Amino acid sequence: MYECPRAVPEDPQMRRTCLVFHSTPVLARTEDLAALGAPLRQESERNTTMPSLSEIARDERTARMVLSMLVEPEDAVTGRLLATVGSVETLRLAESDIRAPRLSDVDAQVWRGHFAAPGIDSLGERLLQARRTGLGVLIPGDDEWPRSLGDLGERAPYVLWTRGASSFLARPLADFVTLTGARASTSYGEHVAGTLASDLATAKRIVVAGGAYGIEGAAHRAALASGGDTIAILANGVDRAYPAGHSELLGRVADVGLLVSEVAPGATPTRHRFLARARLMAALSAATVVVEAGARSGSMKVAHEAHQLGRAVGAVPGPVTSATSVGPHRLLHSGEAQLVADSTDLKQMIGQPVGSRASVAAVRSQPARSTSWEARSDVEM
Repeated sequence: MYECPRAVPEDPQMRRTCLVFHSTPVLARTEDLAALGAPLRQESERNTTMPSLSEIARDERTARMVLSMLVEPEDAVTGRLLATVGSVETLRLAESDIRAPRLSDVDAQVWRGHFAAPGIDSLGERLLQARRTGLGVLIPGDDEWPRSLGDLGERAPYVLWTRGASSFLARPLADFVTLTGARASTSYGEHVAGTLASDLATAKRIVVAGGAYGIEGAAHRAALASGGDTIAILANGVDRAYPAGHSELLGRVADVGLLVSEVAPGATPTRHRFLARARLMAALSAATVVVEAGARSGSMKVAHEAHQLGRAVGAVPGPVTSATSVGPHRLLHSGEAQLVADSTDLKQMIGQPVGSRASVAAVRSQPARSTSWEARSDVEM
């Protein structure tokens, strides 16, 4: 009988298996050999069992952080369950066969597929790393959680990741104005955006934008140059600079203003995340102004969301020969937006009553309605 080499650990189970292996005839069947190694495999599996989602996320905050890492923003089923049973119970339902409230068996099976994605076994490490970065995490009920996001109903974000002065978010809704527009902007559009942002900063209002090239970048820069407050709502993790060409600008916003995202640190921007971000840019502010936008600009999505929420919407007119004037002119023609030519128009628009919770009851808890521009082709982000 062959004796196990000393390199084999002095484990009785392993020693017995080793002895039997080497005393088995050469012509032993494959299934016999597999059966002999089964105890070792079972022991290994027991030692490498990963904690369940419920074990990782035992409280509401951690559970919402986990959801932001596993589920895409504005997921209808997740939003419905969060509003019904809370985040901890939502995760428990995700990893069990218990019937989920208000869900058919087919919908529940599809929804649970989100939680079988690769990388789920590294959640604990991702949570630890997120805490080490010092980023802020806000959930409903926190003092700094924007109350205006409640108008989104079941479409509200699971969590907000922040980098910078999160205290800005506790200010009244009337203090926030969103400026958005085309990335491929004209010098005229950037001049108007900068003027409006500077005037808003002087009036002690917070300029909200998306950190993109063009109109939004001009708005952030003007607010900072005027010593005002500005917030950039991102479609990626707040620890990443996107677009890369705005890394310095976004760094300045983080230093004296605020970066906000509903997706976890390390997340990259996608088309869906850009579209989902539009509802946050609209809901956070009392008014949204589209300075320049093409027919397929994502800024049109922001304006549409704001209108659906009962917020004030403004549009800056431009030359009829310019492609970047198409979006604002369509908003003005449809009656969704009011004309904004200068800060006086903007001031009058902001002073008007903002839609109440009653006025948005019909759109809460429902996906945003597709518009003709969105249905025709891809949205330009």
